[in-house]
Amino acid sequence: MLNIKDLHATLADGTEILKGLNLSVGKGEIHAIMGPNGAGKSTLSKVIAGHPSYRVTKGSVVFHGKNLLSLSVAERANLGFFIGFQYPLEIPGLGNEEFLRATIDAKHKALNLPKMNESEFSEKMKKTMQLLEMDSRYKERGLNEGFSGGEKKRNEILQMAMLEPSLAFLDETDSGLDIDALRIVANGINKLMNAERSVVLITHYQRLLDYAKPQFVHVIIDGKIAKSGGAGLALELEEKGYEL
Repeated sequence: MLNIKDLHATLADGTEILKGLNLSVGKGEIHAIMGPNGAGKSTLSKVIAGHPSYRVTKGSVVFHGKNLLSLSVAERANLGFFIGFQYPLEIPGLGNEEFLRATIDAKHKALNLPKMNESEFSEKMKKTMQLLEMDSRYKERGLNEGFSGGEKKRNEILQMAMLEPSLAFLDETDSGLDIDALRIVANGINKLMNAERSVVLITHYQRLLDYAKPQFVHVIIDGKIAKSGGAGLALELEEKGYEL
């Protein structure tokens, strides 16, 4: 599904963040990416999403057989890529339901799919919000406006569930979550997984991985993947730190 080879990326001022990163993600897989602050974890997700603050200087990113780096941000999203942000934006005045309706309509139009009718949309949103234990009042609230950290992260999973991407990068989705919110978010991730959908969890901590169990764990150090392994690698890191 996703193949990254020798990826190098810099900030606008030329500071190199990614320094030859390689990663492959297959269908139906959960991957975890861990590493110290400043190692390049969030940069990786933003580069793949097409964030304008970063410039790719070398390497390739192939997603569903297409050169992802040649596509616009919207084209990447419509191809099936989703990013859950570490710090989701608040957009006052734009209702949560209104935002989701617009994004789904735009995706269907770009892919030449029939527009989802109102009853189908409403039913899907209702079921997804129930899965994430979200009160119906969230539909009318401004996008992330006045939301707590946990509510924002839950709302990111709601967006992912409604858009049904084939690949989601979730950047520190567990940060700021209490134990109940963590369980709910992880349960949402697990329920959305299937043989065609993959998730990459960027995290500092083992606790999320106790609920959403990865098949693969990767450690980024200084812009490269320094070590990969199974779920047990995260436990080793928890015990011994990144000097491992």
